[in-house]
Amino acid sequence: MVARQIRPRLRTTSEQARRRFERWRRIRPHLHSPIPEALWALAVKTAQEHGASRTARLLRLNYERLKNRLPTADVSALGLQPSAGFLELAPPRPAESFPCTLELEKAQGAKMKIHLASPGSVDRLELSRSFWSLAS
Repeated sequence: MVARQIRPRLRTTSEQARRRFERWRRIRPHLHSPIPEALWALAVKTAQEHGASRTARLLRLNYERLKNRLPTADVSALGLQPSAGFLELAPPRPAESFPCTLELEKAQGAKMKIHLASPGSVDRLELSRSFWSLAS
């Protein structure tokens, strides 16, 4: 009796999807036939397991079309509150400050020029506000 190699019945989702897409591409009636919904569902399942980019390359699909078919996370189902639409971030302060000169001039002619050896130690915004609020 000849020993036969037994192939596993269950293939990985990605391999199964790749073979089904290859078969569909060989037998489709027209070159631009739309992909059947059953194949899209398999592609989505594969993308959820292996990522959209990898799946799009493997199945030779348009990444954006595949990504648009993936379900989005429902924030309310997770018990999370939606975040604010605007978040103001303060600019980072440089670790090393280089000397600089701050020059301010009002329309009425008042001028201020300050040379800062270590700008990190001075609040330039507050200094500017003070200058602008002074009466000329």
